[in-house]
Amino acid sequence: MLRLAQFFLYIPIKLTYPSKVVGKEVIKTLKNKPAIFAMNHTSNLDAVLLAVNTWEKKYYLAKKELFKNKVFGSFLKGVGAVKIDRSTSDVTAIKNVLKLLKNNKKVVIFPEGTRNNNENMELGEVKHGTAMFAIKAKVPIVPIFISRKPKAYHKTIISIGQPFELSEFYGKKLEGTLLDQAGEIIAQKIEETKNNYQQTLIKKKKKKKVK
Repeated sequence: MLRLAQFFLYIPIKLTYPSKVVGKEVIKTLKNKPAIFAMNHTSNLDAVLLAVNTWEKKYYLAKKELFKNKVFGSFLKGVGAVKIDRSTSDVTAIKNVLKLLKNNKKVVIFPEGTRNNNENMELGEVKHGTAMFAIKAKVPIVPIFISRKPKAYHKTIISIGQPFELSEFYGKKLEGTLLDQAGEIIAQKIEETKNNYQQTLIKKKKKKKVK
């Protein structure tokens, strides 16, 4: 179902919400390998834009509220959404995600846990989930920064940063303080990806002025 959705949605989504992915080569280096894609969250279209711009199948953590409609819920499952109850420690969702990573799949997680679209595109509080999955599964995290809340007929850039691991936490007890520290590292990496994107924009503007 994912391939069909990508095929039929590609043109209308690209025309209505023009977008570009910078750093696709990073995904190629992780072909057939497990990874967590940690992305800032501006709207429900974030996952859609990432899916239509990158072909390899990925699984997406999605709040259980999106599955209330049975038809839409079935569609979400078909395209790789993993239902999670954000109000509690969802053991079933945790097991499902760890199983996916064990089977060399890629999982997209929004570390903030909810949408955040402040004017400066600053990352909100990073929840413990992303770090917990990465440490338990011992898989790399790929930081991703989406430049803006997707808006019709306005270009959105998705920047993919360099993979990193939280190996310094492997084998340790996953208590709150440790996960807070790991979360800070995740936030820093996404911020670095954001800064690299903004520096690239500045350089391009300077080149245009020189011309």
